[in-house]
Amino acid sequence: MTKAEVRAFITALAQAWPDAATELQYRDAYTLLVAVVLSAQATDASVNKCTVGLFAAAPTPAAMVALGVEGVGRHIRSIGLWQGKARNVVALSEILLRDHGGEVPHDRAALEALPGVGRKTANVVLNVVFGESTMAVDTHIFRIGNRTGLAPGKTPREVEDALVARIPPELLRPAHHWLILHGRYLCKARTPECFRCPAAEWCKFPDKTLAPAARK
Repeated sequence: MTKAEVRAFITALAQAWPDAATELQYRDAYTLLVAVVLSAQATDASVNKCTVGLFAAAPTPAAMVALGVEGVGRHIRSIGLWQGKARNVVALSEILLRDHGGEVPHDRAALEALPGVGRKTANVVLNVVFGESTMAVDTHIFRIGNRTGLAPGKTPREVEDALVARIPPELLRPAHHWLILHGRYLCKARTPECFRCPAAEWCKFPDKTLAPAARK
């Protein structure tokens, strides 16, 4: 896409998803961090079901450490990789208490040093909590970047860098949410619903799906 096409594409998503925000339920920076760690290879909906009880029992790092790995595990057994995630949540809570006064650091390196926290998770926290114009590339955004021609790349980091470079700066921070929702509900992995896509005019995907009534 040209720069003009990128702006038009992102603007169309903005108009389609004017109230876009993370669908993870959280109370503060700490609970968002935990929720994002739990969301790896799990849906936001499944994580939200778990965190209702988890955050009621342990809303702070100190309470999470007191709950312990087994206690955390009892709340999150329904999501994938729950054993490792329980260990990571307790371990990162211990580090927050020991090294950061129990607060989530506003620092990429410090975030990525926490157990279970990679670049994508750090980008979500920096974007949602600290207002930074980061781009957390999940499977949805990776797919959209490549499928539409918006930001082709072989790796999530390549797609991230391309999006950051191409999306107008004033649209970059909310674009993270617009793209995720677009990928989750319209530009789906198996059958993208191009027939109701607000940005189809600028999309370079050659095999756009037709409206259901027009299919043969």
